[in-house]
Amino acid sequence: MSAPETDATRTSSTENFPVASLLLAPERRAPILAYYRFARAADDVADHPELSPQEKIARLDAFEATLLGREDGVEAAKPLRAALAADARLQARHALDLLRAFRLDATKGRYASFDELMAYCALSAAPVGRFVLNVHGEDEATHPASDALCSALQIINHMQDCALDFRRLDRVYLPLDMLEREGAGVEDLSAPVASPALRAALTRLAGKTDALIAQGETLAPTLRDWRLRAEIGAIAALAQKLNVILKRRDPLSQETHLSKPQALAVAARGALGALTRRPRQGATRAGAPA
Repeated sequence: MSAPETDATRTSSTENFPVASLLLAPERRAPILAYYRFARAADDVADHPELSPQEKIARLDAFEATLLGREDGVEAAKPLRAALAADARLQARHALDLLRAFRLDATKGRYASFDELMAYCALSAAPVGRFVLNVHGEDEATHPASDALCSALQIINHMQDCALDFRRLDRVYLPLDMLEREGAGVEDLSAPVASPALRAALTRLAGKTDALIAQGETLAPTLRDWRLRAEIGAIAALAQKLNVILKRRDPLSQETHLSKPQALAVAARGALGALTRRPRQGATRAGAPA
């Protein structure tokens, strides 16, 4: 079974953040790209505007069955299945958690609170970072900071795409209690320009994201692999820059993405900063000195 045709245009080269960039060692990039392509194909199923929830879940079940070797029908799952078989350090649960998130996307269109959104990010975002850490043999003590950074990246994407998600899929990741607190409603997302109330809610959510980024910035110094430190430094710098943009611009009517030259400049500064900070040895938790 192949993924259905969609109008999705995202690839590893068009994401907000690096995906298995050339900063990483070549032998590390292959399994990460297999994981990314699995995730992108499954996400395209979950986001398909013409499939019913039942059809989406059936297709996502086929992804799982192929990944675990029970079936052989989803081509996009086979490279990741091979990567898992080739390296005992890699865990299938990081892909299975993504499928749980995509099944939620098929049936759930609203998030009542920030805590509920973070529970979703624990399935949709945190497993990505954990898989990358597994590939590099990093310690599980790095997981909390990685989870925070990955959740921040996810929420930034939610804010950038808030109008598109609502108009195309009737899906709203912005916490409903934040909208209500500012006097905004989900219907504000259909307007050509964000209302002051919606802007206030987005600013509040960006403030929450600031705290996640700050925790995520403690990750790079704890990593043993210098190439991964550079990539994580680049990602954290991009997250910080994009979150600042989201505080200043209206995602309904203004550009909230970076151009390629801008992104490269920000990423380069972040990577260099991560490499010039001395790695912490023997951390007892992500971001904690020995």
